[in-house]
Amino acid sequence: MLTIDCQVHPFQANSPQHPWANPHDDGRRHVTADEMVMAMDAVGVDGAIAVSPRGMYGFDPSYAVDVQRAHPDRFAIVRPVDPQNPAVGETIAEWKRTTGAVAVRLMLGKHLGLDANMSGTDVIAREAARHGLPVNFQCSGNLDAAMALIDRHPETRFVLDHLGIYQPRSFPPAPDVWGDLPKVLALAKRPNAVIKVSGACTMSAQPYPYDDIWDNLQRIFDAWSLDRCLWGTDWTRTYPLFPYINGVDPFRLTRRLSESDKIKLMGETCARVYGWKPRSNFVQRHPKGRGAE
Repeated sequence: MLTIDCQVHPFQANSPQHPWANPHDDGRRHVTADEMVMAMDAVGVDGAIAVSPRGMYGFDPSYAVDVQRAHPDRFAIVRPVDPQNPAVGETIAEWKRTTGAVAVRLMLGKHLGLDANMSGTDVIAREAARHGLPVNFQCSGNLDAAMALIDRHPETRFVLDHLGIYQPRSFPPAPDVWGDLPKVLALAKRPNAVIKVSGACTMSAQPYPYDDIWDNLQRIFDAWSLDRCLWGTDWTRTYPLFPYINGVDPFRLTRRLSESDKIKLMGETCARVYGWKPRSNFVQRHPKGRGAE
């Protein structure tokens, strides 16, 4: 089974070459491209979409570019773009010319305190479509504004980050963590949107393997269909909470999904949405199977 993680965030230790825009103190020190590949190899993940972490690097995608250059067969890359930048259209055009670039990211989560209706959001949606790039859309807490933007730009492919829901950074989650689920289900009616089933394990009130997430996930699968759902771990945001394998095996091993469902959710849909797949898969790299490394 081709397995592609739709969202990971490799990053280096804070350095003059790649300085952190916002230093963190949550236990994360570094998960470099090489370390990310080691984690993926250990559990049989073939490739990943490396999203430059805004919290670490702001709108500077240079480390993501280095990640792709170091491992071009394993990573495609996404950069966040700034709706407050008057030259954001030129930024998107330049990103389109970047090797391995498959999307841009628009971050309008309510926790960021941005005006979801600023004109730059329409520029991003329009210019991304013009250059054939999907828009990864972090819009948790602002789903009404997200619906309006998606409806204004039917020619743009939007990829909702993290189930469209604000996800906790510590266990246990708040009791109302799934409170926006009805709006997420309503968004499924927008044919130009797909949804990342990323970071879902952080929404569990139970220990591994997080069995209590499945009823709500099934409602999302039923509304969106697995042809529009992309699995991902959201590692390294989830790095302080659990090891990489704990974001992979709850989906790989669950009995709630058929094998054909897993093929779509854990790789096939992601490859189609981004027009990218790893150059060689895990079985080809390790013909004796998982653990042969």
